[in-house]
Amino acid sequence: MKRWQFIGRILMVITFFLIATTVFSFLSFHVTSFLYDWIGKYPQGYWQQLFTVIGVILFFWCTAVITFLFGSKKQRLYWDSIVGALRQMATGDFNVKLDLKANERDQFGQLISGINNMAVELGEMEKMRQEFISNVSHEIQSPLTSINGFAKALKNIDMTDEKRIHYLTIIEMESSRLSKISDNLLKLTSLESQHHPFEPKSYRLDKQLRNVVLACEPSWLSKNIEMDIRLDGVTLVADEDLMNQVWMNLLNNSIKFTPIGGTIHIRISQQNETAIISIKDNGIGMTEEDQKHVFERFFKSDKSRTAVNGGSGLGLSIVKRIVDMHGGSITVRSELGKSTEFITIMPLTQRLAEFSNEVCK
Repeated sequence: MKRWQFIGRILMVITFFLIATTVFSFLSFHVTSFLYDWIGKYPQGYWQQLFTVIGVILFFWCTAVITFLFGSKKQRLYWDSIVGALRQMATGDFNVKLDLKANERDQFGQLISGINNMAVELGEMEKMRQEFISNVSHEIQSPLTSINGFAKALKNIDMTDEKRIHYLTIIEMESSRLSKISDNLLKLTSLESQHHPFEPKSYRLDKQLRNVVLACEPSWLSKNIEMDIRLDGVTLVADEDLMNQVWMNLLNNSIKFTPIGGTIHIRISQQNETAIISIKDNGIGMTEEDQKHVFERFFKSDKSRTAVNGGSGLGLSIVKRIVDMHGGSITVRSELGKSTEFITIMPLTQRLAEFSNEVCK
């Protein structure tokens, strides 16, 4: 499509040049003839043709000067506005919108539209960056404050052994929480980089889910949670280690928010060329608004951001990134106070070369 547009523009330029040359040749011929009549002398042969050609060049030059004089003011207005907008964005202020009226089909119109779109995108990225820094600072500051406070309290020599052990337990728990935040941040950064190892292979998805359930057995047994598992035999081509993180995060998330004596349902089914994996609990659920943001970094439905349920708000962001890397999709369905279900759809077969290209983008 772009090739034909380029050829069309070349033809338009050539056509315009030929028409302009014909018109200017006609004008030059008659003007020089008028001058010869007025002077009373007629040059012969070569000189007459040369003067006609010079007349054509003069007409081209005069037309260019007139176009510049009448068009330069508008062009200067465009350029000054564009340069001003770019300088504003260079300082970090992306509240830029050029209201210049221009045809979107010409170069100026396309340039103005591109700058407006770029300002909007950069503004969104800057907003996300500021929110990310704010969330990281908050998440790191919270455990550091606890560690600092209880460490100072331990200096009290009159403290009982029972209270001392209690404070040390809290310090240990907050240290682990801080370590987990750091580990998840590094993991998420690595997944979004161009160099994260990605090694898809064929393996049994149902066996992997059973192993994950067994690995989490101490957690769900301690809450007396019933595991309702129905897994069809499905073979998947994917990075087994990365997908293991997905199922571990989703299952631990369900265990965390499922009440004592609750139930978690795990299903795998095959539909056409995809595997459908469902992990559903009868826990606290989420509001519709929370469901819109559940895969965002540091998002927590618990607005108090306490450490009662643990977690850094990064687990589901990691899950979403890994599923996207595999060309799959993940959605959430939830009713507040009733249940939450995460549905992951994964393609069964993948082109490994396509994977490599996607990761390296």
